[in-house]
Amino acid sequence: MYVTNHPLLHLHRVPVVLLMTLALTLSCSKPTPKPTGPAADYEAAKDMFKRFRIDRALEYTYGLANASPATKYTERARVLRAVILVGQLKSSAEAMEAYTKGAEQTKNAHFKAEYARLRHDNMQDGMRAGLGLAETTHQLLSGGTISKELTLEASYPTTEGPIEVREFERIREGGWVEPDQQDAAALDSLRKGIDDALADAVTGDRSKARNALASGSTEISGLDFALFLGKGLADGAVLFDRKHGRDGQRLKTVCSEADEAMKAAAALLKANPDKDKEKQLKKLQDQIKATLKNV
Repeated sequence: MYVTNHPLLHLHRVPVVLLMTLALTLSCSKPTPKPTGPAADYEAAKDMFKRFRIDRALEYTYGLANASPATKYTERARVLRAVILVGQLKSSAEAMEAYTKGAEQTKNAHFKAEYARLRHDNMQDGMRAGLGLAETTHQLLSGGTISKELTLEASYPTTEGPIEVREFERIREGGWVEPDQQDAAALDSLRKGIDDALADAVTGDRSKARNALASGSTEISGLDFALFLGKGLADGAVLFDRKHGRDGQRLKTVCSEADEAMKAAAALLKANPDKDKEKQLKKLQDQIKATLKNV
């Protein structure tokens, strides 16, 4: 005779019931909604930055940075843009220096002409980045002040740049590198520039920046970021002087924004004095004044 109420049958039945209940619960739970609007744009920007698609990251942050009225993503978009633009400036400046020396050192007329062209192209790229950084700085310094604390929300790029760009060493000596190697050098230089900009932004080195962004976000003091902006602009302003781009009006514009960043830093230092930061501030102010003499 078959007994349906045997205790052992009930014991075997319990896990099945639990599994069925869990399955029904999961099937009925609502899926996590995908971000839309500004949130979606910033998620895309972060993804592009992590994958080192820098131009796309700038595209996604542009509308956010210029939003009126501002959204919760506006300031963090500006912070990320500033880091990218400083990285581009660093990359352009390094490439321009390498091709300048290469054009001076080589005895080959073709090499000289090609390196002079590449110098000019990198200078133009750097000037665009400098103007972009000036615009972003102006946006961050609302009312002549900067937030006491800012958020850099991004993941460290998946592929890290080199400490030195190998091809640039050969170029500086006047040696020739093929076009594909020039392209590889440009990419390595940009990776290096972004990594160095991240290190500067968190006032440390690459290792500190990587650790700071391990969770996908880190806080930066407004004072440190104001000095970071001022340094980037002061270095970038040189590209517009009479030895380079010969654009006095834009040189003044970039220096003016650098000076505003220094004023914002000075205001924060007045509230919380720091001798080391005061020395950095004074050094940058002197650098800006010296650059303005080369209009």
